[in-house]
Amino acid sequence: MDDNSIEVKGLYKIFGPNGKKYIQMVKDGMSKDELNAKHGHVLGLKDINIHMPSGKIQVIMGLSGSGKSTMIRHINRLIEPTVGEVIYQGHDICKMSKSDLQNFRRHKTAMVFQKFALLPHRTVIGNTLFGIELQGVPRDECVERAMHWLKRVGLDGFEDNYPNQLSGGMQQRVGLARAMANDADILLMDEAFSALDPLIRMDMQSILLELQEELHKTIVFITHDLDEALRLGDKIAILRDGEVIQQGTGQEIVLNPADAYISDFVKEVNRGRVIKVDTVMSTKGKRSKASIASGSSLEEVAKMLIDTGESTAKVVDADGLAIGGITIKATIDAMVTPATH
Repeated sequence: MDDNSIEVKGLYKIFGPNGKKYIQMVKDGMSKDELNAKHGHVLGLKDINIHMPSGKIQVIMGLSGSGKSTMIRHINRLIEPTVGEVIYQGHDICKMSKSDLQNFRRHKTAMVFQKFALLPHRTVIGNTLFGIELQGVPRDECVERAMHWLKRVGLDGFEDNYPNQLSGGMQQRVGLARAMANDADILLMDEAFSALDPLIRMDMQSILLELQEELHKTIVFITHDLDEALRLGDKIAILRDGEVIQQGTGQEIVLNPADAYISDFVKEVNRGRVIKVDTVMSTKGKRSKASIASGSSLEEVAKMLIDTGESTAKVVDADGLAIGGITIKATIDAMVTPATH
């Protein structure tokens, strides 16, 4: 598979007319508040270094004002960096010429927005094929590709409707179909599901995970919701005030929060759904009667042990070979949030 990873290196963004002038001050420790109060400039991003893996979902998470939307807009250079690099296939996006950048945006990236961003005067199919139409793809192929993706997201039969005739969830499906029709290597999703009702949001997450299992796009997904981040993210980076506070897998962040800020984020998480049996298993118990597949969640382990009445289970790999064991006590202990003092 092609390496479609994205490498963000030493990225800073200072909003204001003389951002570069204050980079060294920020590097020397000037705070966001001090920069704004003394110099009237706003620190958007500070020394961001993230490796976004090829063919995986990288979640950028944080509260409002943390810099996550600023971050994603550097990947297709909707925002110019003050200092730093965004490397894709050996090229620094921050240094691309106007024509190279236009080509990169049209052919390598697709974006799904929170507010749907559909054209009201175009039908569903007209919206879906809009991006590939701009690429100069023949009309018949545009229609064929658009219809394929509308069917995949469950909108077959709605192609002649207009956006104002659709619910919010359906409109976001059109946005996703439009992005997929572009056949871009990189999918940028900025709070894409945040405006949706909880059940519809879960449904859209499921659709995205199903599509990703087949397509293996490099997806950068912005959210302020930890449950969404944990469900979708192969890797998660948590931002606060323009800085990366912690990055890693969902399990790593839940099990080993970097500081009190992250601990507060993860304390209400359903650990049983996040933590995998492989993280908790021991070398003992490989001869147990009950077995559970490697990669299963602790919630699945607990249910299986309760259903079978067993106190231990062996953990088996894809070939059915025992690679470890787990007890009901170890399962429950790992599911309970540690007490804070």
